[in-house]
Amino acid sequence: MAHPPPAAHDRGHLTSGMWDTHPEPLAVGSAPVPAYGTGSLADLLPTLAAGLGVPGMTAGIGELTPADRTCVFLIDGLGWEQLKAHPEEAPFMTSLLPASRGGTGRPITAGYPATTATSLASVGTGLPPGAHGLPGYTVRDPDTGELMNQLRWQPWTPPGAWQPYPTVFELAHRAGVHAAQVSSPTFANTPLTKVALSGGTFQGRLSGEDRMDAAAEQLAAADRSLVYTYYAEVDGAGHRFGVDSDTWRGQLMYVDRLVQRLAEQLPPRSALYVTADHGMVDIPFDETHRIDFDEDWELKAGVALLGGEGRARHVYAVPGAAGDVLACWREVLGEQFWVASRDEAIAAGWFGPEIDERVYHRLGDVIAAARDDVLLIASEREPRESAMVGNHGSMTPAEQLVPLLEVRS
Repeated sequence: MAHPPPAAHDRGHLTSGMWDTHPEPLAVGSAPVPAYGTGSLADLLPTLAAGLGVPGMTAGIGELTPADRTCVFLIDGLGWEQLKAHPEEAPFMTSLLPASRGGTGRPITAGYPATTATSLASVGTGLPPGAHGLPGYTVRDPDTGELMNQLRWQPWTPPGAWQPYPTVFELAHRAGVHAAQVSSPTFANTPLTKVALSGGTFQGRLSGEDRMDAAAEQLAAADRSLVYTYYAEVDGAGHRFGVDSDTWRGQLMYVDRLVQRLAEQLPPRSALYVTADHGMVDIPFDETHRIDFDEDWELKAGVALLGGEGRARHVYAVPGAAGDVLACWREVLGEQFWVASRDEAIAAGWFGPEIDERVYHRLGDVIAAARDDVLLIASEREPRESAMVGNHGSMTPAEQLVPLLEVRS
């Protein structure tokens, strides 16, 4: 059983102009919903696979032209706005900005929430979060009542039951396309890799340079190929030091050279697409910008579990308290967060056009997505996450918009 939104609901298109007005109080329908079906991360691999002749795949991103050999290089944490703001650190990628999204010069959207586990699952399965079922950093497992961290896969949960759909790589492999992933050896056998990125061959390479070389080799290994490669440390530097830091800029300079290295090795009839899983915003360390759930008795009232992350919260109420929690959160946070009930968020299309039945109760009774530069931390239960400088998760352009740079040979 699925839970579709009302047919008459108009989600519109996610463009920078949608943030020009700030209605007060924030209405659920004013949140700029990701461009599911026409220009989101979930549409990328199906579009490329359709061009390779994989049965059942649909080209949702109509601006892209098919190629016999396709490679996706996903740079964790490199949003569209951050890339555009640093042309000196990333001269090669900056030169490709006019080629983004098939030469339109436009970004695509990550999906909600704009966080790694959710986005990687959207990329690999070609499905929005409401279908693949990884709708947040941490969500409640309805079978156990515990919070499930979908990035670290803690506590361990059977991967195939949590996300049962085949990946695009698996479907491509079955169709005779050479499918390969090139990433850190650390990710070879993780549950997240299994549910999101498995299929074909996995090539573990430690250095970024070795990954680029191996990705080019895998592209050339067949007449039809679909290759994925990944780099994580732009995101890591942003979380630890912020996107305004010299460390982050150094990582951007390094990954720019990696992109150029791969581009210069493309075999004939290839297309390289450079994208990201989300962008990032730096949040100041003061009480105005960081609201501490663990020290706020109003926000804690009636809450059994706090899931998600600081800019994209899933709130699970004690039985019978969901309405009161929703009213309280709207009163306390409603001018800075879009605060919705589970059914309101589904109807607004935050997680995609419909929600699988198995996913429905993974979503919070109340869902809060930050609009302003503010963070809802939990200093006691989430000390490491609460100390991060750079954060992401919500539907603002800094977090949602990601590049789709293109190089063809």
